[in-house]
Amino acid sequence: MTSPTPVKAEVSETDASASPSSTSSASSASSRTTPAAKRPRAPWTLQRRLILTVVGIVSIILVLVSIVTSVVLGRVLEGNVDARLRSLGTEALSLPPGFPGSDATAFQILEGGRQESGFLLVLSDSSGSQTGAVVDETREVAALSATQIERVLDAVSADGPTTVNVGNDLGDYRVIAVVNRDSREVVGAVGLSLEEVQSTIASLLTATALLTAGGLVLLGVATAWTIRRGLKPLRAVADTASRVARQPLDQGEVSISERVPAAQADDRTEIGRVGAALNTLLHHVDASLDARQRNEERMRRFVADASHELRTPLASIRGYSELSLRDRSLSETSEQSLQRIQAQSLRMTGIVEDLLLLARLDEGQELVYGTSDLSRLVVEAVGDAQVAAPDHEWSIEVGDEPVQIAGDTARLHQVVANLLANARTHTPAGTHVTTSVAREGSDAVIRVQDDGPGIDPALQAELFERFSRGDTSRARQTGGSGLGLSIVRAIVEAHEGTISMRSVPGDTAFEVRLPAKPLDPEV
Repeated sequence: MTSPTPVKAEVSETDASASPSSTSSASSASSRTTPAAKRPRAPWTLQRRLILTVVGIVSIILVLVSIVTSVVLGRVLEGNVDARLRSLGTEALSLPPGFPGSDATAFQILEGGRQESGFLLVLSDSSGSQTGAVVDETREVAALSATQIERVLDAVSADGPTTVNVGNDLGDYRVIAVVNRDSREVVGAVGLSLEEVQSTIASLLTATALLTAGGLVLLGVATAWTIRRGLKPLRAVADTASRVARQPLDQGEVSISERVPAAQADDRTEIGRVGAALNTLLHHVDASLDARQRNEERMRRFVADASHELRTPLASIRGYSELSLRDRSLSETSEQSLQRIQAQSLRMTGIVEDLLLLARLDEGQELVYGTSDLSRLVVEAVGDAQVAAPDHEWSIEVGDEPVQIAGDTARLHQVVANLLANARTHTPAGTHVTTSVAREGSDAVIRVQDDGPGIDPALQAELFERFSRGDTSRARQTGGSGLGLSIVRAIVEAHEGTISMRSVPGDTAFEVRLPAKPLDPEV
């Protein structure tokens, strides 16, 4: 390329512009964190939250360190490229016979020099003629197309080095303007490929990603082991509390033997103090349950003893009242008083007998086992109820085959009689009461159902408790002692059976399930 006047070329020396490598590093970091976000969410236990928090914070720190490192390294490497670019550009422009003052193109100039691979040269004269060439990886010189030359000249600036994408698989180049010293016009550009810089940064990011992934895995395992070991006392506390929660503590003889292991109840640690406190609490609860059981046993013995002792004076009162009533000389007032005394003594005797029965059932006594025919028992009990309350409608549902079990016939008769008396007492005249007995699988089932007004839902939960009355406002002559259904439950449970109740207006049903095990005659 020719020029009308001699030209002295200089290379501008300003600071390098920012490299786009930071963008690529950010993109790479983002691609590494994306798969973790797609993992299915696991239950948010305390251990999992701690592990995810630790690993997440460390991951963010490592990603930020990687980004900052890549940016700093990119600037350092671009600075080195800029320094080499100034040196190589000045050296290339001084090569004869080329530029200025000849018709030699950039291609010819580069072929005549000894430039390294990746070196780029673009020249432009005052007539608008432009040439450009680049040294490829094999140190062969290749001419640039007009589009590539235009890209370089459009991007180059006299202010200092800049980065331009040359295109056609040549990638990014760091270029610096060649300025006419006299006219200060840009007459060309020299550049060096950034492939080596980008390759170095990519290698650094790849190595960092691999080390980060490996480090995070190691960190996760170490954190999980540490947290699992640290939370072991807390798991021991939870397991102990769960085992205690599964124990029935509301009735009967109960002892809480579960304790947090001594190794997990070290009060010198935070979680260990929780275990030690739970052990202390369980000890106090166990002592309270023992005290409750002792009080219940004392109460049972008192009730049993009192009931037993009251039987004799009540029998005497009843006997003397009967004897006094035989006296024909009594006035009408005296006779009515004695009859009242006799009736109340009979009523009190019934209460005493019920209390004594409950006390004996609590101690596992009173039952006399034999073969009980429930079908016949139900028929007899309904017959008695029909005589006692003819204003009710009574019906029986009994199969052709008798239902027999091993049990105390007298007490089972008392169960059915109490249920029928309960239906008779607490339902109005005309109520239909149905009693059925059947075998269902391995159980014998007795049901007493009526279409009366039902039981108040507020009373249903305590209906089988002792001295519980279904209607606290009813008159004493229609009410009982509140022991009937508690006796029913005690007898049924003594036979290893169950009793349940459901009640809505117009439909109340009691269901008794007893194990259908006929008595072995040889036993």
